[in-house]
Amino acid sequence: MPSGTPPGGVLHINKKSVQVVYMDETICMEAAYSNDWFDFLIQQGELGNLTGEMECMTPVNDRYSVLYYPRDGMAEVNFGTYSYSAVPKCFTTLSVNALDVSGILSIRNQPNLSLTGAGVLLGIVDSGIDYTRDAFRFEDGSSRIVSVWDQTVQAGTPPEGFSYGTVYTRQQLDEALQNDQPQSVIPLNDPIGHGTAVASIAAGSINEQNGWSGAAPYADLAVVKLKEAKQYLRDLYFIADDVPAYQENDIMLAIAYLNRLAIERNQPLVLLIALGTNNGSHGGNSFLSNYLDEIAQRRGRAVLVAAGNEANARHHYYGSVADENATDEVEINVERDMEGFFVELWSAEPELYEVAVIAPSGERLSRIPAERSGRREYTFVFEGTTLSVDYRIVGTRSVNQLIFLRFVRPTRGIWKILVYPKNLVFGHFHMWLPISAFLSDPVYFLTSNPDTTLTIPATARVPMTVGGYNDANGSLFLDSGRGFTVTGAIKPDFVAPAVNVISESGEDWTGTSFAVAIAAGAAAMYLEWAVVRGNVPGTTSVDVKNEFIRGAARSQGILYPNREWGYGKLDLSQTFRNLAGLGQSRLQ
Repeated sequence: MPSGTPPGGVLHINKKSVQVVYMDETICMEAAYSNDWFDFLIQQGELGNLTGEMECMTPVNDRYSVLYYPRDGMAEVNFGTYSYSAVPKCFTTLSVNALDVSGILSIRNQPNLSLTGAGVLLGIVDSGIDYTRDAFRFEDGSSRIVSVWDQTVQAGTPPEGFSYGTVYTRQQLDEALQNDQPQSVIPLNDPIGHGTAVASIAAGSINEQNGWSGAAPYADLAVVKLKEAKQYLRDLYFIADDVPAYQENDIMLAIAYLNRLAIERNQPLVLLIALGTNNGSHGGNSFLSNYLDEIAQRRGRAVLVAAGNEANARHHYYGSVADENATDEVEINVERDMEGFFVELWSAEPELYEVAVIAPSGERLSRIPAERSGRREYTFVFEGTTLSVDYRIVGTRSVNQLIFLRFVRPTRGIWKILVYPKNLVFGHFHMWLPISAFLSDPVYFLTSNPDTTLTIPATARVPMTVGGYNDANGSLFLDSGRGFTVTGAIKPDFVAPAVNVISESGEDWTGTSFAVAIAAGAAAMYLEWAVVRGNVPGTTSVDVKNEFIRGAARSQGILYPNREWGYGKLDLSQTFRNLAGLGQSRLQ
């Protein structure tokens, strides 16, 4: 990025001479919303094979930027033409006994601690928030939400340094709340309710009347309502119009906004990510994962990510070949004729693999020679199915081979992918189908593996990855994503209640989204003690994670850490008992 460019600036780039020219804001706003513009994520100084006369560019930080190119004259997005990392991935949502069992209420009620998250900024990147609810107000009716960036609204003023959306301050929210119809003043909403539920469970205000409370009821809230993914990306990934889908670049910009807001307010920040995807190597090296690693290593930050709900989806295959003459036959069941799906095969260099495909009719696409970056497209005569196969080498910190197979109009039946080793070292590879929400009809591996089913960015190295369990009987939430990462990193870090968690509205919610919401509230309480009260001012997300791990409740007869439970169940009470020198983590 050219020196002297202010963070968040909008740039006009001339390919030959790289000039900094501030563009018309309306052009860049159009680029962010319009399906007539492509979005790309790049690392600074690495334009790769992107071409074109000009782009809008919005830096995320000093390492990553979002580029917008007009589609006119450019090749349609596929992974044979463009870098896999540059094309934004799409993420979706990962849909008060829980507080008690997690040791949160005992710490709130302890007279010398009385921790409630006060002074901590709890940032949520999700589907929006219903700001009118009592869960997000003080006793006098004023808002506990300090700021909202609504990426979906074009009519207002974007946050400083960003080119799209509308920012609402606490003062503006308070003015709206004084109106009989606040939505007529600020039309901020949450159509699917996921973000509102997550926010209320993490930090909803105490309701004495019904005995309900969020985990950190006095934390300040900051929210980013993500805009929906553009149509060309939905088409690429076969995502139905009625399924929530959010772009990686919009999520990264949302995180940048929340981090900047915390700096401006001089507050510690808890960052809550209850979103996930199956796109990627699951090794913690995606752009989003790397960015979360950077944020989590800063002082006064705690970053928490949901483990996802894919353990029982049958969307992961673990492959193994014994020698260079062996072949692994992977069977994928497509239950109904459908618009399409894709599957990703990942292996770590220097290993290389090649594939062939057999259709349900027996028609065969012969073995495709491996190239560092090659593409092959084939139409099966009897099925009418079009298959594209892209070979890519992906990564900077660690390098992996990706084989991306995209099936258009696949017929029902068993599709077979034959995997051949070309350069064999360990003889292991992984394959993933899309996250469940992104499949219009059932598609699954006949021989699946429930391990390594954490969604991305739950595989990020530094943040806390939170799995789920059922606090009613102490059993594991069976859908909770399982570790470890493909690099062997221990994930999840711990688990929290994820089954029938009660939100402010009285609704029951199930999924690791709500486990991570509880854990985020606990993290806000910890940062209040450590940073706001000055006990350990230099605390980072790593420090919080380590203390939570030390305090985690563990069951006799189970070896920890493990793929399902991580280091055990979140127990904030034991965490503080350990800090006070009152004993080690308890056995259940």
